[in-house]
Amino acid sequence: MLTVHVIFNAHLDPIWLWPWHAGIDEALSTCRSACERLDANPDVCFSQGEAWVYHQVERLDPGLFKRIREHVAAGRWEIIGGWWTQPDCNFPEEIGIRHQIQMGHDYFLDTFGQFPEIGFNPDSFGHNASLPRIMNEFGQKKYVFMRPQEHEKTLPGRLFRWRGVGGGELTTFRIARAYCCREMSNDFLRACTTELPEGIEHTACFCGVGDHGGGPTETLIRQIREIAAEAKDLKIVFSTAKRFFDAIAGQEDKLPVVEGELQHHAVGCYTVHRAGKTALKAATQRLRQVETAFENYPESKTDSAAAMLRDHWRNVVFHQFHDTLGGTCLPSAYRHVQNELGAAEEWGNALLNDVLRIRMRQLPDDEHQRIMLYNASDVPYDGWMEVEPWMGLRGWHDEFGVFDEQNQAVPFQKILNESLTGGNRLAVKVKVAPGQIMALHIDDKKEEKAFEEPAFTGDAHCMGNQLGAAVALYPPEMMVGSWSFALPDVLLYPDKSDTWSHGIDRYPDKDETLPTWGVPQVLNDGKHVREIAQRGRIGNSDLLRRFRIYSDTGAVELLLRVDWQEHNKVLKLVMPVEAGGDMRTDGIPGAHIDRAQDGAERPVRDWTMVPLDAEENLAIVSPDVFALDGTKDRLRLTLLRSPQMAHHDPYPGGRLDGRYSDRGEHDFHFWFMAGADVTPEKLDQLATMMQRPLITADYTRGMKPVM
Repeated sequence: MLTVHVIFNAHLDPIWLWPWHAGIDEALSTCRSACERLDANPDVCFSQGEAWVYHQVERLDPGLFKRIREHVAAGRWEIIGGWWTQPDCNFPEEIGIRHQIQMGHDYFLDTFGQFPEIGFNPDSFGHNASLPRIMNEFGQKKYVFMRPQEHEKTLPGRLFRWRGVGGGELTTFRIARAYCCREMSNDFLRACTTELPEGIEHTACFCGVGDHGGGPTETLIRQIREIAAEAKDLKIVFSTAKRFFDAIAGQEDKLPVVEGELQHHAVGCYTVHRAGKTALKAATQRLRQVETAFENYPESKTDSAAAMLRDHWRNVVFHQFHDTLGGTCLPSAYRHVQNELGAAEEWGNALLNDVLRIRMRQLPDDEHQRIMLYNASDVPYDGWMEVEPWMGLRGWHDEFGVFDEQNQAVPFQKILNESLTGGNRLAVKVKVAPGQIMALHIDDKKEEKAFEEPAFTGDAHCMGNQLGAAVALYPPEMMVGSWSFALPDVLLYPDKSDTWSHGIDRYPDKDETLPTWGVPQVLNDGKHVREIAQRGRIGNSDLLRRFRIYSDTGAVELLLRVDWQEHNKVLKLVMPVEAGGDMRTDGIPGAHIDRAQDGAERPVRDWTMVPLDAEENLAIVSPDVFALDGTKDRLRLTLLRSPQMAHHDPYPGGRLDGRYSDRGEHDFHFWFMAGADVTPEKLDQLATMMQRPLITADYTRGMKPVM
């Protein structure tokens, strides 16, 4: 006889169609109600994850927290999942996912002396293929999810062994129908009995009032008792996730194997509300740089700094929550999100700058003005960077050069200032090891002769270098290495989907609006850097694109600015390319994965790569892009969407007072690279450099005063 383990839980959205403080209220009321149900029903159990929930109760209601402890000790309150919250499982980088689990792991070990081996993300909108490996490293061997559901992805069974990329395996259960319910029906309960592998005699039915909390109710408990009494072919028991997985222990060899990623649900969440995504990326990278600084210079890790780092990480992983990061919350709820993520990033910036300046005190005096560079990263920085040293009364003179600590000339070029009222902005080619602090100095010597002849050819409409990089605006063509492509351009498409993009797996590829571009201008025209720019317009939105090429590489850089003012549209950067196969490789958190060029929208981490032939690849690197679709003859990188916020089908949307997503200016940074040396490792390094710029400082100690 098949045993159905009825597992009461309460899905809590701490921020969604309500602000963060309402999420705290739901956590308190749900836990109080769950304790009351357990007190009144000695055979009932309750399962709750998310360290954030327990932390709120511990802080705000110690008496209630004591009751929870007692139920945990009695084996009737199950700690499941164990992460800080239920995050989006596609967007956060591996370092973010690791901290998501680590924050929960540390909290539960410190507070309850245990950490569950069952991961629990029933409402997350897809699950990247790195999760089995990462979770195994934290001792988690089981996983429960719901999305994608049966109509979104066919699986060989409800219970299976999930193997990810790079190793790792999880015994995994897909919830049937829904993770919560207000009433229990025989039909709802029996949905979990389908799609079970042969020989498996246990299944799980997850229920309880959810989304805004609630958990088990007396009505649900009574209805389940009634169904259990009438069922002759099922044994129905109140249970926990652990008891369910324990009941099938030793039968894993009967389970089918699923490899790769578990996708896809709500593809619009990859790109909507870009401000929250970019803020989370910046905060994550800055906090990782702080950790690197603590490793390099342990004296900087004071007790107060370590406590601040922990608290900022808690805020960052809290805002990985799948609705928050998915962009589906109330517009007003995002002010709190932006403030906390911005505070984390700026605290990290301030600490890193302090570390550099404290270390600078140990340097001897120098009669030359110095430019200090600190690579607060665990990845080498090897490329061009921009810095604007303050020259004081001296100003900048053409005879100045930039030199390293061995007095060797460093390639540099004076480029256009960010300020419209003057300055001395430089592009400098440097190589800085992980954790290294480097001093460059400015001296009255001629610049080095790195190239015998000027590296650039062409004019404002067409520019190229001797290594194969070239951009032509008329006709629109681009050379990357030895490969010629049509110039990538932005195209605008209709998008009638809701905030989540429910019911679709791709966006239209017809009825597009093309941009119009103005007269190009040369912004930088020097020995090492050449740049042309154009203003443009598409729909109701203004555009600015800037193409750069460098004297020492065959790659092309694109800086794109969009002043987004659209309603119900999607903007794509379209790159025509005749791929040398039906597959491409996309970055995902902590790894990369091969995907079919089938035109479906997919999440991406930092870069994508397509084969051009048997040996060479084309790659587009951009940490500013979070989704794309591809076919054999083009890549389309999704830049922006403009649904009304918090619009969920079947509600009609279009309300007069509704806010459209992401209006305002957005900046995107791309590198186009081609050749046999284009590898995932090289792309990861470039993406990390783009997200962790060098920390810089002016240093004038020891210089003679300017009269």
